[in-house]
Amino acid sequence: MSYAPILLFVYKRADTLAQTLASLKANPLAASSDLVVYADNARKPSDQRAVDEVRALVRAVDGFRSVTVVEAPVNKGLARSIIDGVTDQVERHGRVIVLEDDLLLAPNFLDFMNLALDAYQADTRVFSISGFMFDARMPGRPADAFFTQRHCSWGWAIWKDRWDGIDWDVTDFAEFIRSPARQKAFNRLGSDLTHSLAKQMRGEINSWAIRCNYHQFKNGGYTLYPFRSKVVNLGFGEGATHTGLRFNKYKATLDSTGDRVFRLPAVALDSGLLRVFARKYSQSTRVYYHLLNRIFK
Repeated sequence: MSYAPILLFVYKRADTLAQTLASLKANPLAASSDLVVYADNARKPSDQRAVDEVRALVRAVDGFRSVTVVEAPVNKGLARSIIDGVTDQVERHGRVIVLEDDLLLAPNFLDFMNLALDAYQADTRVFSISGFMFDARMPGRPADAFFTQRHCSWGWAIWKDRWDGIDWDVTDFAEFIRSPARQKAFNRLGSDLTHSLAKQMRGEINSWAIRCNYHQFKNGGYTLYPFRSKVVNLGFGEGATHTGLRFNKYKATLDSTGDRVFRLPAVALDSGLLRVFARKYSQSTRVYYHLLNRIFK
């Protein structure tokens, strides 16, 4: 059986990267999977030592069917690195699993991702597969996963025919921003979305993910999420690499069941599940956690 190649994007975080690699290697399918590591170069001289440490670490990686390390000669930034890397590999392989260097993975992460990639490959309504799911009290679980309309950037997978059509320049943004109805519809997937897209277009951020989400919204695509998360982001919480937040609205509990076979749902949206999911991205939830972290800072 052929498994999707794993793309791992790294920069200068050797500590979290070591955890990501160890948890990925603990997946039974790792030994049958190809790993492609994209190592960005230093953005400024003070980052070079950390970048060199990361590159030394990935050059020594084993435990996979093959390991390829692509070292950027100059700094590309995360957005350009992911767009270029995913584009290249889906052209070669037709589908990919994508990771960054601050994710802790369950031992059944690769099982879930590959099973879902096989199951929904022919149904173009399914835009992507997410390995992450935040902790939430979800109503009835007839399957082990459910569909939303929001892409996830923390451990995900996609097919070539879904990826190829993304308009990274967002050429219809002027039309979109003049339409309150379209903005309202986009924000049903999260109150942060229109704001983030506008920041992207003003050059205030450089995010591949918000552009990916906008493309999915325009095309009515679905993303599959597991009820039990196969991914935990190491960048949140006390002592975190880049946030230091004590209260994390995206807290996730890593799947510890050991299950390697999953009941996947029919391609449809469940309004009850969507309400719970969307609540996590609501303005009231954002304000609540912001105040918590300010009070207990």
